[in-house]
Amino acid sequence: MSQEKKKTPQVKLWHALVVLLITIAVMASSILELDNPLFMGVDEVHGPMFIGVCAAAIMALCIGFKWEDLEKMMLDGIYKALQSILILAIVGILVGVWIDAGVVPTMIYYGLKILSPKIFLVAVVLICSITSLATGTSWGTMASMGVAFLGISYGMNLNPAVTVGAILAGAYFGDKMSPLSDTTNLAPAMAGTDVMSHVKFMLLPTGVTYLICLVVFLIFGFTGVSGSADMSQAAELGDAIGGIFHTNPILILPPIIVIVAIALKVPAIPGITLGIFSGGILGIIFQPSCNLGSLLVASYGGYSLAESTGLEAVDGLLERGGIDSMLFSISLTIIAMMFGGIMEGTGMMGVIVDQIKKLVKTPASLVTATELTCLVSNITMPEQYISIIIPGRMYAAEYEKMGLHPACCSNALESSGTVTSALVPWNTCGAYIRSTLGLSAWGAGGYGPYAIFNWLMPIMNIVMAYLGLTVADMNNVRLAKKKAKK
Repeated sequence: MSQEKKKTPQVKLWHALVVLLITIAVMASSILELDNPLFMGVDEVHGPMFIGVCAAAIMALCIGFKWEDLEKMMLDGIYKALQSILILAIVGILVGVWIDAGVVPTMIYYGLKILSPKIFLVAVVLICSITSLATGTSWGTMASMGVAFLGISYGMNLNPAVTVGAILAGAYFGDKMSPLSDTTNLAPAMAGTDVMSHVKFMLLPTGVTYLICLVVFLIFGFTGVSGSADMSQAAELGDAIGGIFHTNPILILPPIIVIVAIALKVPAIPGITLGIFSGGILGIIFQPSCNLGSLLVASYGGYSLAESTGLEAVDGLLERGGIDSMLFSISLTIIAMMFGGIMEGTGMMGVIVDQIKKLVKTPASLVTATELTCLVSNITMPEQYISIIIPGRMYAAEYEKMGLHPACCSNALESSGTVTSALVPWNTCGAYIRSTLGLSAWGAGGYGPYAIFNWLMPIMNIVMAYLGLTVADMNNVRLAKKKAKK
């Protein structure tokens, strides 16, 4: 009996592929609103994601796994995403409190007065980059600067999907390059190198991708691709906000406090909480309608206008936030991690990667395989950190065997694992963006096509790998260091 308990069911490639294809087919049919009668009227991903969980569980049971084992795998998967779930809830509180306190309305109000439509998108990329570099968090950047810029873009009558693309370019550039970022520390830890070597190695491919994004968004601004800028509407929106809230430059202090706190290496949750309390205190001081009761209500249900302003854009922009607005993402994260837990725990994800490793013959193909695995991980085990950890564990030894510097591996992990998470609607990052900024990655009005940095970054790194620019022989690196010392 003891030997039977130790015997692990054998997972084959076709087992994993069947589950993967079922999940992707169901998700694509619902999210992309394909002309499929089975999914008519489906406009969310929870049900389809749960079908993926069922497919994975049924396959695992057929292979020979016991239900109690699968249940533990699902719980382990959820546990790995608990930090993300906590941040989702706290950011919901932050947005609700900041709107009630007049923090977000103040940023929108002054932004409408200062920014020009032609340079708006470039300004969004640059400011979000600075914020994310200083804080090391793309999520915090989207929740603060992102929400404000999205409101400004509505006031200018610009395409919100393009604006979200610019927000993501800045937020993920900073997240990827900041030594304060979790992923920037996690990737080199998995690959076996140090943070500064990792950041230096990322400079060329990330810098080129970033410059291309700036040029593209500048062209969008001057050619009107982002929408037909209507400054009269911006003035109207600004007046409407000014009529509801007392705007004051001091109200911009809470975002600065969050940026400084995280820059000083205060953990994300306490840092965001400082923003909540500072915003609430200033709201009570500056807003006649703001009090402890209204802040508590906004922290869960979001801010609610006493009466409509008559402007749909203003009403939709201000009536948001709260934990309630994050329940979509939280519940989706739980279901997605149930799926990811089964895929990892049973080894179904591992057998796919083992097949990929057989095709790896050159350094460039190893970089390509690493990035593709990160992408598949973001789709099937939809959590950004897992998409860095698992491929990192699987491929680090392969880089060493080829005599490559471990920074080659960490660069590949970040160039795909970190950034492609935003392109998967059921990934924790994709779900967070939908809850925070109100747009899904794909489908009508989706930001996916304009998330240029996120889909161009892995392509650029692969191209540079084949050109020999993002692969470094370990011996050559050591030789270069010796020459530099002399």
